[in-house]
Amino acid sequence: MTSSLLGLSIALIYLLGIVSAIMALMSSRTSQGAVAWIISLLTFPYVAVPAYWLFGRPRFYGYVSARGARDSVLRQVLSRYRDNVMPHLAQPGSAEIQAVEQLAMMPLTQGNQAALLIDGEATFASLFAGLAEAQEYILLQFFIIRDDALGRKLQGHLIKAAQRGVRVYFLYDEIGSHALGEGYLRDLEEGGVEVSAFRSSRGFRHRFQLNFRNHRKVAVVDGKKGWVGGLNVGVEYLGQSPRHGAWRDTHLVLEGPSVLGLQEAFWEDWHWATGEVISLGWLPHATSAADHRVVIVPSGPADEQDTASLLVQNLIHSAHERLWLTSPYFVPDQGVQDALRLAAMRGVDVRVMMPERPDHLLVFLSAFAFLPDMLRAGVKIYRYLPGFLHQKIILIDGSAASVGTVNLDNRSFRLNFEITAFVPSVEFATEVSNMLEEDFTRCREVTLEELRQQPLWKKVISRAAYLTSPIQ
Repeated sequence: MTSSLLGLSIALIYLLGIVSAIMALMSSRTSQGAVAWIISLLTFPYVAVPAYWLFGRPRFYGYVSARGARDSVLRQVLSRYRDNVMPHLAQPGSAEIQAVEQLAMMPLTQGNQAALLIDGEATFASLFAGLAEAQEYILLQFFIIRDDALGRKLQGHLIKAAQRGVRVYFLYDEIGSHALGEGYLRDLEEGGVEVSAFRSSRGFRHRFQLNFRNHRKVAVVDGKKGWVGGLNVGVEYLGQSPRHGAWRDTHLVLEGPSVLGLQEAFWEDWHWATGEVISLGWLPHATSAADHRVVIVPSGPADEQDTASLLVQNLIHSAHERLWLTSPYFVPDQGVQDALRLAAMRGVDVRVMMPERPDHLLVFLSAFAFLPDMLRAGVKIYRYLPGFLHQKIILIDGSAASVGTVNLDNRSFRLNFEITAFVPSVEFATEVSNMLEEDFTRCREVTLEELRQQPLWKKVISRAAYLTSPIQ
């Protein structure tokens, strides 16, 4: 009887492996991901089946459908917002920028000011000053928030704002901020702040959506001023971590109609997390300080398209003279790799800046598997030396640049909710160029000979790590 039960259990596990493999074949967003899951499910079903059901969901179901009966309310608000923005719309001027608008499903606006915030001190000084000026509402969202000196300083600013009558909405990712204690959140709530986690597994129907993250870092004050970029909340982002040392990162502060794009992304995330439709101001406020054109590009696993990957490919193809990219995690999909190599082959100065020291070892090792092909095609690879490089920047020629949260890896392309500010402005691109030129002086260039001389064991481990990149 016991042996029969054991045999039945084994047969059931293998049957589940076959069914799951068929599901992976039909639904995986990349062929590499499908192959990786199918081999795992058919070979090691005891481990792979529960892993697939926990981490293998290809789409973030429910993000749009969660609107349910409120759909008409959301659509009416968005319709009014888009009507208000009409006088501030900018002409794309090129097919590439028009494609960015379509990917974003948001308009390119003019009358904006985009200012770089280089590293943590500048970023949080700007953010805290903005929070102190808030009069109506504050929207704040980070992937990682720590209960340390910086986190408590942020907490104090939010509570002070709430106590003077400002509505404060605080959203954090439940996985990224898993170490954030209940005491920190309770103090915020008792201080009058509306607090919510972004739970990808919210509700019984979505209980297996555990592999998705909300990686966005967004702050909005009164619909007039907004912040977006690479920095989370923790003292390591100020360069105070012994493990990481100096922390190199970039944020962006925006004023003008484009801020409503950041607001819209937060508004929909808050609705998914809480079911609430919060009342916000949707009148654009153009600035006379500058006239940058900006389009906000939210992306994520609920999109019909692979928005982040297509955005990066589009920007690469639009470059004619220069394409400089920075990413802490550089394991792009095949489409992005091919686009980078082709850009270099047609004479574009393609440079990729990455960290010298690893943060996530598997991702770090994966890059060694395809870097030789990049170098042979003419792509230049640089390793940042002073500390950990975390900024996510793309510079196209001398005419446009993007700042956001997207890493050049499969997780950002297909599993994370991300957000990017694309600024097709010569003035802004010049500022980004000057910033990156200084960063390159702190880098070393990787050579093909260096990679060839790596020991065999490291090459084997790198190839094995790279094979897992579609499901990392």
